[in-house]
Amino acid sequence: MWWLIAAVGLGIPLVVTAMPEFGMFAVGAVAGAVTAALGGGTVAQFLVFVVVSVALVAVVRPIANRHRGQGPRLASGIDALKGRTATVLERVDAGSGGRIKLAGEVWSARALDGDRVYEPGQQVDVVEIEGATALVI
Repeated sequence: MWWLIAAVGLGIPLVVTAMPEFGMFAVGAVAGAVTAALGGGTVAQFLVFVVVSVALVAVVRPIANRHRGQGPRLASGIDALKGRTATVLERVDAGSGGRIKLAGEVWSARALDGDRVYEPGQQVDVVEIEGATALVI
């Protein structure tokens, strides 16, 4: 019974502080309660609690930290347009630029390479978006 009270006691800070370590210790307390229910002695209960808690912290915490640092995998906005292919509508060069059709919309564009000129109908790749202008190759 004391193990279940400990599990609830450790679950409260988990909810309040959102620290997953408390949840791992609560699971260790539940494992200690199961050991007690199966007739394990006090030493066995504490050993199970410690082993389960430490194992969860050692295994789950690095995985959670690795996933926490990752940003969203779905690109949106102008980030979703980088790397896409567009069709030249008006001559595109590095100076005055031109127009392209990108993702169903007409964009102003400039050639990334100062020596290149793209004629209408050609396919280009969008490298970067600066303001409302696409830089293409």
